[in-house]
Amino acid sequence: MARYIGPTSKIARKFREPIYGPDKSFEKKNYPPGQHGLNKKRAKQSEYAIQLMEKQKVKYMYGILERQFSKIFDRASRKAGITGENLLQLMEARLDNVVYRLGIAPTRMAARQLVGHRHITVNGKVVNIASYTCKPGDIVGVRERSKALEVITEATRGNVSKHAWLEWDKATMSGKILNLPARDQITENIKEQLIVELYSK
Repeated sequence: MARYIGPTSKIARKFREPIYGPDKSFEKKNYPPGQHGLNKKRAKQSEYAIQLMEKQKVKYMYGILERQFSKIFDRASRKAGITGENLLQLMEARLDNVVYRLGIAPTRMAARQLVGHRHITVNGKVVNIASYTCKPGDIVGVRERSKALEVITEATRGNVSKHAWLEWDKATMSGKILNLPARDQITENIKEQLIVELYSK
């Protein structure tokens, strides 16, 4: 399976929530896609179907493929603490997500592209691997020659730190990871316990 690059509104409608952020198309058609989407009477979903749907939603939300997701879950289950929270922390610590959370890019897809095109640095060194795991104390910034790029200047205009676990420095166009986010600092509607139950079968 290749990474999904189709219409995001279609995926949001599939899960019946705007998983990619504010979406005017979703607001107009907040029912499943397809010719029967509006009138289709959905049969009662099994426990497995609900758990699988939650996993698929999180995969699309963070832009992670199946094998990557399985590896992240394996790492989360080996760490001390609550597996579900560990899973979300590891996904939040991905470089593409940190770039998005810092406000350097408007979406995670755009953040992944900036990373892949070598516009992002970690502790002063260019890193072009979107799945790179950032650690507390790391400084993620924009490469010097990329600071004038219109897509970056547009995204960072009026940028203020919205997340307590990150610290943004407008002057240097860089942000510091103060710590990994606590569960209540991750605002997305994710029921991580369903994913843990799915993998524990």
